[in-house]
Amino acid sequence: MAAASASALRSGVNSKLCLFAHLVIFAWYLFTLNANCAIADSGRHPGTRSYGGRWKYLTFINLVMQTVFFGLCVVTDLIQMALPRKRSDSSFLVTARDFFFTGLAFPVGTFVFASFWSIYTYDRELVFPKVLDDIIPTWLNHAMHTVILPLLLVEMFLQHHKHPSRSRGILALALFASLYLAWVLWVRHASGIWVYPIMAHLSPAGLVVFLSVASLSMAPLYLLGEKLNRVIWGPTEKEEEMKNQRNDHLQTTESRTRSFTSTDKMLQ
Repeated sequence: MAAASASALRSGVNSKLCLFAHLVIFAWYLFTLNANCAIADSGRHPGTRSYGGRWKYLTFINLVMQTVFFGLCVVTDLIQMALPRKRSDSSFLVTARDFFFTGLAFPVGTFVFASFWSIYTYDRELVFPKVLDDIIPTWLNHAMHTVILPLLLVEMFLQHHKHPSRSRGILALALFASLYLAWVLWVRHASGIWVYPIMAHLSPAGLVVFLSVASLSMAPLYLLGEKLNRVIWGPTEKEEEMKNQRNDHLQTTESRTRSFTSTDKMLQ
């Protein structure tokens, strides 16, 4: 019941406010995506002229992913406002939106933020060489690598997103990570280049460790999203039900224990 109350309280956020926020964020991502593509099309960025173009960069893939996600949010909001009587948490669009956010948009976006700035702080030449400062404006760099996390947190506070089963969510994320890893290795095989400078500086063993850690770190980020969702919105109905069942079991056990104790005292 606590979960339902918390959810009801949060869902009281005006649907028009949700739509407005989603429209603003969607427009921001369209603007950012257009700016990124303009640089790529100009041929100034050396990486976009090589095999795979801009699609070999996780930053760009994530940018497209966030744009598609917030576009889906706008469509879902509009349909729910137009058909208020048919609102349902089990509707196809809402289910797709929630799965997209919890399984891909949040963990991948958070990974891009954390991995980029961690490596950049250690040695920027390994991930964003100084020469790129003359090609990619500072605002665009932050739009692609910094602003993504605050916007994801805004979305998490703005709307409740139901997580799928943990196995399904992590499986979807693992599939994405595996496909991207395979793509990175294929780019290396087909063109002889590494997507990111850091990979060229690592030994074969170091590369295996780096790619393994990068891939495996996705799962904790999924769990982080799950934890934050629980903190903001409270436990799910299923978790609340399991908690009540445990409490009932404990109360029953304690009652039986007291009953047995009383019986033993009477026999003595």
